[in-house]
Amino acid sequence: MDEELKQVEKQVYDLETAYLNDSSTHGNVLKGFEGFLSQTKNTSQKKAKNFKAEDRLFSLSSASSPVVEEIAAEMAADKTVTTQSGRKAGGGNANR
Repeated sequence: MDEELKQVEKQVYDLETAYLNDSSTHGNVLKGFEGFLSQTKNTSQKKAKNFKAEDRLFSLSSASSPVVEEIAAEMAADKTVTTQSGRKAGGGNANR
């Protein structure tokens, strides 16, 4: 049963990725269709917008989805960066 759940979650994750990538220039049901409404003749030159892990509405509905690991990795990276910059900033105050 666990293996079947992992397969379904991976399929949802992959389909969601395809949807978010394909719809990034014109809009989608999660973000709205402003891009579609403001379409110009040069839409093929429009750069696709990247989406964040927080945009994965369907994958985020499961605690064991692949996106949970993705968000945990992002949070760990942010925490490391904050800690490093905090040490640098904090070091100047200690010498006063």
